[in-house]
Amino acid sequence: MPSPITDHDLYLFNEGTHYRLFEKLGAHPGDDGGRQGTWFAVWAPDAESVSVIGDFNGWDKRATPMALRAQTGIWEAFVPDVTPGVRYKYHVVSRYRGYRADKADPFAFFAETPPARASVVWDLEYDWWDADWLLARGDKQSLTAPVSIYEVHLGSWRRHGDRFLTYREMAPLLADHVKRLGFTHVEMLPVMEHPFYGSWGYQSLGYFAPTSRYGTPQDLMYLIDHLHQQGIGVILDWVPSHFPGDEHGLAFFDGTHLYEHADPR
Repeated sequence: MPSPITDHDLYLFNEGTHYRLFEKLGAHPGDDGGRQGTWFAVWAPDAESVSVIGDFNGWDKRATPMALRAQTGIWEAFVPDVTPGVRYKYHVVSRYRGYRADKADPFAFFAETPPARASVVWDLEYDWWDADWLLARGDKQSLTAPVSIYEVHLGSWRRHGDRFLTYREMAPLLADHVKRLGFTHVEMLPVMEHPFYGSWGYQSLGYFAPTSRYGTPQDLMYLIDHLHQQGIGVILDWVPSHFPGDEHGLAFFDGTHLYEHADPR
């Protein structure tokens, strides 16, 4: 197939009205001319060059240069034979001040478990079984419906010895606990990928990647699916005012303050 980013996508992006960029930017397994691989795309408008590096090219910064889609700041490349589970980053060379860095993918669906920092190619296929919940959601979450929210940090709520419980291990335990106490909803403290565990998820770097500390994206889907099947709503906590400055993250992404305000206050 051709690039998943169409001219219409570019038009909406430049207009500021593309509301499903997670389907276009990031890493997406697909094909090019019948050859299987992965399409990579990243927004870095003030980069002089961008290359995708990873397990597939020995992390060689010169091996896989990306092409700039005109007037958008989006860099794109197709890499054959790259499949889900492969690690990668973007090597970004700025046009300013000689800045260059290896960056995790802002739109990655999965990442290595910190302190490792690479993004991971992934797909989001999952068979949901929460149709009954979705049908009743309007009534359960109406302005007149009773709501009682159980806030939980998944990593510290329960443990097994010296390790975290996985998303799947938590599913029946959390559902039973919440139902027994009479709560209608679970509010998860941020599960987006974050480098510092002590932040409890409030220093997020990967807004589209659930933390791999507790399992895969499909494992998180299973947890949410199970809660829904038990009649329990799920709310995700997110505090955008905490912005970590880790070099591999969003800060100073292309040598400019692309994702953050220039004044850290």
